[in-house]
Amino acid sequence: MTDRQHLRADYRYFQPISTRWHDNDLYGHVNNVTYYSFFDSAVNTYLIEQGGLDIHEGGVVGFVVSSSCDYFASIAFPERIEIGLRVGKLGNSSVQYELAVFKQNEGEACAAGRFVHVFVDRQSNRPVAIPDGLRAALSVLLVG
Repeated sequence: MTDRQHLRADYRYFQPISTRWHDNDLYGHVNNVTYYSFFDSAVNTYLIEQGGLDIHEGGVVGFVVSSSCDYFASIAFPERIEIGLRVGKLGNSSVQYELAVFKQNEGEACAAGRFVHVFVDRQSNRPVAIPDGLRAALSVLLVG
């Protein structure tokens, strides 16, 4: 993911996030592992609000099976950021999200990552087809 710039215009949905005091590490910037929390929050907010995912009682849940992140510039508390989200691949039971971290009102990403969800039956933990409501919401974000 580091072979090209990641620009705001390349993403379809944005989730605003306020960094928190405890996100900073000893070096005075947001710790690298925190970016994964930002990604997870952005994706799940979208799935709940736009796709109707019921995280408490729904029959289907998404398991993260792969993830990565590349870092280009640091962010630090108290910056407000936005997580850009798009879908790179949409399969029968899985989806690959592509995400980027933008400082508010900036066009170039500070970090870019991806992760893959496999949707499974809550009881059996076996892969299932992505439910229609989720698939429709994810299709809106599909690029390429």
